[in-house]
Amino acid sequence: MRKYNRYLVDEIGNTYERKNQYLLEIATLQEEMEKARGEEKKALKEKVQELLKNKSKHPYHQAYQAYEEAKALFWKGLKKEGNAYESTLEKDLSKNVKILKVKDFKAKKKETFFKNYIDLGYEATYYYEEAKLEQKYYPEIISNYIQYQMHLKEAKEQRQKLSAEEEAQAKVRFNQYKQEKKEELRNSIESLKKKRKEKLISDKALKNGKNELKHRYKKALTLKALEAPKKANEELIKNLKHELKEKPKQLKKTLNADIADKRRKIPIEVEKTKPIIAYSTVFLPGMGQLLNKQFVKAGLFLLASFFIYFAAIPYALGYGNYQGDGISGLITLAEGAPRVYTSMMFLIEGILAIFLVLIAIGFLGISLKDIKSVEEKSIRGIRPKNWFETLENIKQEGFPYVVSFPALFVIIFIVVVPVITTLMLSFTNMDPQHQSKFSWIGIDNYRTLILGEGLAGSVFWQILGWTLVWTFVATTFAILIGFVLALITNHERILGKKIFRTIYLLPWAVPAFITILFFSIMFSPNGALTDIISNVFGERIIVKHSTNLTRLTLIGLQGWLGSAYIFLLTTGVLQAIPSDLYEAAEIDGATIWQKTRRITMPIVLFQTAPLLITQYTFNFNNFSIIYLFHGGGPFNPSRYGNLAGGTDILVSYIYKLTMVNQYQAISAAIILFVSLGVMFFAYLGFRNSKAFKEERL
Repeated sequence: MRKYNRYLVDEIGNTYERKNQYLLEIATLQEEMEKARGEEKKALKEKVQELLKNKSKHPYHQAYQAYEEAKALFWKGLKKEGNAYESTLEKDLSKNVKILKVKDFKAKKKETFFKNYIDLGYEATYYYEEAKLEQKYYPEIISNYIQYQMHLKEAKEQRQKLSAEEEAQAKVRFNQYKQEKKEELRNSIESLKKKRKEKLISDKALKNGKNELKHRYKKALTLKALEAPKKANEELIKNLKHELKEKPKQLKKTLNADIADKRRKIPIEVEKTKPIIAYSTVFLPGMGQLLNKQFVKAGLFLLASFFIYFAAIPYALGYGNYQGDGISGLITLAEGAPRVYTSMMFLIEGILAIFLVLIAIGFLGISLKDIKSVEEKSIRGIRPKNWFETLENIKQEGFPYVVSFPALFVIIFIVVVPVITTLMLSFTNMDPQHQSKFSWIGIDNYRTLILGEGLAGSVFWQILGWTLVWTFVATTFAILIGFVLALITNHERILGKKIFRTIYLLPWAVPAFITILFFSIMFSPNGALTDIISNVFGERIIVKHSTNLTRLTLIGLQGWLGSAYIFLLTTGVLQAIPSDLYEAAEIDGATIWQKTRRITMPIVLFQTAPLLITQYTFNFNNFSIIYLFHGGGPFNPSRYGNLAGGTDILVSYIYKLTMVNQYQAISAAIILFVSLGVMFFAYLGFRNSKAFKEERL
């Protein structure tokens, strides 16, 4: 048995007793049933069932049916009366004025009709209050239209009457005024310059004074130009057009806001007690909104229906694919397909199909939630929002979601889809023998890496070890250099700070690849630095032929390149440290080292810790310096095979596996392995930094 409440609530939370006497009677009996016992409860239940059975005979239902019939005839007749009234209006009235006059006419008719049915239901009450508001605003809006249109017409007629002689005289007066003001400006500027020479004002005061005088000069000319009849008339017409456009629009918006306020305070009565529309239209977004009489919203959700049934589902089933077979293509990976079809296309299009289906499911979920929410609220008594209310709600509360949706779609198709493709590729056997057609092999690639098997897996742990050493040592070295240089140049006794700071920023100012290639040439077998080192040690030492020397060189080079950013970062923080802290420490007898350890380092680390952590993650994937300096060499086939060199880090190793040797599947496994590790350690670093713990940088 359906359960009704005696009271309704509006959007604000106010309660109202039902005007629907039929439902009120049922609700009252149901309340009494909850308190009754035995035969009394049975008798009340029979009364409720009798009411439900004989609904059509209930006096209120009959009265309401008569109201519905009268309302239908009224709406039909109102349209004809409106057309007849429009034909009686003056011919020279603008289209907007005619429309508003007809609306005002209809509002009067609505008020008269629905006033007779206020006690019958809240629907009639709402229409009555709406009609009163329309009668309050429409005359004012019409008056504004007529007034501004009349003034605009007069201004345009005035423009036709302007004489060339008056315009010429105005131009002469303007030119004379301009010369006077220009001379006045020149004298004022000279006066300021004289004060500056006498050192009565500063350079900044001189500059600001000049700008202020020029601003006043331009403003005076603009105002004087308006005295010309033609210019004044143009400005008047421009302002009237703006007022004609904006003033009525603002009044209409106020009317809509007042109507929305009435909608929030006047409940709605419905006989249903469950959101049946939501569940019956769940697979057709837009239909439920249409049945809820939210027509604009229905149109928007119908677009989602078109996307679901004419794009997402067909694509998922293989229709419209370039080569793939929709979601099923993920299973087959082009097995048995023609030779021109590739497994990679089947994989990518299968993943796209899954995401399109997920987006479609998302639209279905959003639509269901929206319809269900509207229905559940209407059952309680809250009137559904009209488009004006919905739009205002979107502007105020839904704005973050609206601006985020485009970015979400971009992230899905530019970031997430490639990441998922890489993840799924790592479970295949795509290698030099399986480029066009490959198949699923499960976790074999991960097992190969973890156990160090095969050509690719045998060197994985060696390269991983060097990558970790490289990341920690090279980054720490760069941070140390930058920090020490910043401390030195920030010391009050150091002279020529600007020169030193300029020099220390050069590694950052010069493109890194130029510096790397320069040192690569200098350390070549016939390079200048190779000759210098050989002369110093008395024997031929070629850095690029030694793995350890090359690694040390790379660490030193990265220390130099990375130090400039750390230097700039640290310098900014050091200059912001209050000198009072150091003065207080000196009074307490602190040494330079104690001040550095207790004041400088904690403040610098607090401010820069998150950015320093990003330096470690950057160097973990610093492909350019490894590849440009020596291509990952020197090469030792007996230890690294032909897939990697002695200084290759994981990112350059992945590059060689993928681009040079075509081991895409195992490269994808390494990428996922590395990415998870980098994200995990970066998260740990950020989480443990004091700046993030205290939620400020």
